[in-house]
This record gives sequence, C-alpha cells and structure tokens, in this order.
Amino acid sequence: MTTVSKESGTAQSTAGSSKRANALAERLEQGARSLESVARQLTDAEWQTRIARDGRTIGVVVHHVANMYPIEIELAQTLAAGNPIKDVTWDVVHGINAKHAGENAGVTKEAALDLLRQNSAAAAAAIRALSDEELDRAAPVSLNADAPLTCQFFLEDHAVRHSYHHLARIRAALAAPAV
Repeated sequence: MTTVSKESGTAQSTAGSSKRANALAERLEQGARSLESVARQLTDAEWQTRIARDGRTIGVVVHHVANMYPIEIELAQTLAAGNPIKDVTWDVVHGINAKHAGENAGVTKEAALDLLRQNSAAAAAAIRALSDEELDRAAPVSLNADAPLTCQFFLEDHAVRHSYHHLARIRAALAAPAV
C-alpha cells in the first residue's frame, strides 16, 4: 500500500509493502519526473527536433515512453506470476514503435506530458503492489533469447530505465549542432 506525502507530493511505502518494490517505483517516478521537467521547458521547435539514429521527434519519444509503461508493466506482471514472456521480439517492438510514431506524429506537449504523468503513476503503483517473492520470480523472456529473467531485472531493464534512456538521447539531440 502507498500513501502520498502532502509535503513532497511523492508516494511513500507503508507497512506491509516491499522496500525493494518501493525503491523500484521511486526510481521509475524520478526518471519520469526528469523527462517531464526537460520536456516541459522545450520550445515548439525543440519539441519537433529529430533524434539522431532514431528519426522520431522529441515529442513522439516523450509520448512513446508514456505509452509503453502499461505494456512494460503487463509483461513484468507476467514474470511476477511465474509465466514466460512469449512472442515478444525486437521486430515486434520496432513495429510497435513505428506504428506509434506514425499515429502520434502531431502529439502536443500537453497530451504527451499528461499521459506521462498518468501512466508513470499507474506503473509505479503496479510496481509497489509486487512482493519480493514476485520480484524474484524468473521465467524465459523471448525478447532476450528466452533467457530466464527475474521480474525485477525486467522492470529495471524496461519500465524503470526507459525514461532515463530516452532522456539521454533527447539531451544529446538538443546539444547537437543544427544541421
């Protein structure tokens, strides 16, 4: 169970929750807040900046991070239940990303940031609901050559890392000389 501190506005673990799950959720929330903070300050022109080697605009990528949280959490919950992740390959991921980019090319900053706040909060709540036993469960993951991965590793490598990964690329795109 979690409560929100009136002073800080951040979620705090309460009796009975996993300290590990809460720490993972806090890292996800911090990454989402950092991404939001940078994105909120962008000009309209910066929002439309394309990211090198990716091709998507910053705006589409911010929306992408928000859009992927529910999928990443659902997959982690599959592992938490002791079930394998099947039929998820990098080709599938690239297809999801391409479809998303096409459908959201004109996403507004307001819409992307609203979705980021909503989906990161839901993702953090779902992570906080996991027990240590669930975090420790491992099962084959098709995205990783059917390597048996724990739920915690999968969360760290996907939902938790996602905003940090893309924020680094966004910062690099903003720092790159204009072409």
